[in-house]
Amino acid sequence: MTQPHAYPTLREATWVWARIAALSFGGPAGQIAVMHRILVEEKRWLGDGRFLHALNFCMLLPGPEAQQLATYIGWLMHGVRGALVAGLLFILPGVLAIMGLSWVYAIWGNVGFVSAVFFGMKAAVLALVLQAVVRLSKRALKGWAMRGVAALSFVAIFAFGVPFPLIAAGAAVLGWTVAKAGWTAFQAGGGHGAGDKSHVDDAVTLLGAAGGDAAARTGAFQAGLAALALWLVPVGVLMLVAPGSVFTDIATFFSQMAVLTFGGAYAVLAWVAQEAVGSYGWLQPGEMLDGLGMAETTPGPLIMVLQFVGFMAALREAEWAEPLWAASLGGLLATWVTFAPCFAWIFLGAPFMERLRANAALASALATVTAAVVGVILNLALWFAVHVIWQGVTRVEWGLVSLEVPVLATVNWAAAGLTGLALWAVLGLRLGLVQVLGGAAALGLGLHALGLV
Repeated sequence: MTQPHAYPTLREATWVWARIAALSFGGPAGQIAVMHRILVEEKRWLGDGRFLHALNFCMLLPGPEAQQLATYIGWLMHGVRGALVAGLLFILPGVLAIMGLSWVYAIWGNVGFVSAVFFGMKAAVLALVLQAVVRLSKRALKGWAMRGVAALSFVAIFAFGVPFPLIAAGAAVLGWTVAKAGWTAFQAGGGHGAGDKSHVDDAVTLLGAAGGDAAARTGAFQAGLAALALWLVPVGVLMLVAPGSVFTDIATFFSQMAVLTFGGAYAVLAWVAQEAVGSYGWLQPGEMLDGLGMAETTPGPLIMVLQFVGFMAALREAEWAEPLWAASLGGLLATWVTFAPCFAWIFLGAPFMERLRANAALASALATVTAAVVGVILNLALWFAVHVIWQGVTRVEWGLVSLEVPVLATVNWAAAGLTGLALWAVLGLRLGLVQVLGGAAALGLGLHALGLV
């Protein structure tokens, strides 16, 4: 049996986390698989049992589970400093890449060939969102009860415009209540998984099966309080000194999402589509897809798309003499209030990990939220489809029902064709993310060269 390497120093571990960060493409499933391959199979820092234990804990928390998994394992290895190194390195490439692409988008987004690239990527992103619906439904909808929750969730947000936080809260209460009543219809399904067939026993790894000591737990609690302060104090200051500023709106809106982002980036985007596009008017539906395309093609969590949303919000609303610098500040602010809470949840929750995982009512509540998220993401996919494939949309009101429906005569056949090809590539040929996005961008350029877009 392969023996573990010597225990790494923090400096040596930093290079490992940097390698993981550079390879963290493909959403949480791909990122978790990369971490499992490097940390479990290659380095033997921890075994399969400890790894899956940590993953299940992170899936109970709001926020991107892959980034939080890296943060938690960093804490196990080197305490608070290790957690900060792992967590910050995981998001750093995405922060830099999305910021650079946001500048390109703001300056040259209307230039023909750049617009054509994003035109093609919109179709690919729509296909990827639909693929997420299929994958998540297979994992989360294990019986009639979960399928019913997903259906009700879809109807609530699609036909009645019920806000995502209210849907998530209702699902959580339902799951908690039925678990307390002893019903098993809302039991949790599996996670993303590590995609590994060979088992690595905890006992032959560097961490073994031991837990953190009392000093490590105390340090984590102190770091958690510091992370809460670093998150909430700037938000409070903005609310006091600039209550009507777009920066205050960014800080408060994305702080709310940091508390309620169960279900992953696609579920968050459903809420962003409701509020940032519909209520605040920070960006258009097509621009939301462009931002998601950036996040899909760069390393880091998909939730990095929120940096693009903050960037565009400040670009248009700050009214600075140098709008791009205002936009950069807005993007970084959105990133700050999105990820500072992630560190707080890990530091505050890590010492109580076993107790949280053993709570059947909590697990049932979050499993029910995951089922509701399926309906929310399906709504997001249809919302994207309406705005990508048709150029005209009208709103139909009937009592409490309010629907956005396409004007059928305004169909964009080029967009419809590209979307069909992307769906075939994703669901039929099962091509990878980079191949689908790259091929769609190339087809967008080809259509531009032919004068069709």
